[in-house]
Amino acid sequence: MALKATIFKAELQVSDLDRGYFATHALTLARHPSETDERMMVRLLAFALNADEALEFGRGLSSEDEADLVLRDLTGAIELWIDVGLPDERELRKACGRARRVKVYAYGGRAAQLWRAQNREGLERLANLDVVELPAELTGELAAWAERGMRLEATIQDGHVWLHCGDRQAELSPAAA
Repeated sequence: MALKATIFKAELQVSDLDRGYFATHALTLARHPSETDERMMVRLLAFALNADEALEFGRGLSSEDEADLVLRDLTGAIELWIDVGLPDERELRKACGRARRVKVYAYGGRAAQLWRAQNREGLERLANLDVVELPAELTGELAAWAERGMRLEATIQDGHVWLHCGDRQAELSPAAA
């Protein structure tokens, strides 16, 4: 018998002063049985950093060859393809051919650094790819925030991000690696 996804609901308030984007999103996240809380929360962080009314979550880990988050224009063309984790370089090349922009939010501490070093040459050839390495301390902290019902706030200004969830807070300055 196949295990079913666990459903999480998140109310995410985004105040992105850099882009002039202010909205509250009622999100439903399906966490695949093999997905960790850390990965799910990185997907939620990636949503906050790229928030848009048309940004959507992909079908998840069980669907290969699909983005974790995708933003399409009105014609259905892919404007933004977002992957989290340490994707295969070959898959990123395909994504860069299909989308105008591709972003990877890499996490995992030392593993993310090794992945970046091993794939540096191939990744640098992809002009429309940005890789953002997230600190392990931050992603570990976000994993502890995971609840079936969450209310989060993200404020973005001058490339700096402040996250709040109840009485917990975290901040980061995500920069392309």
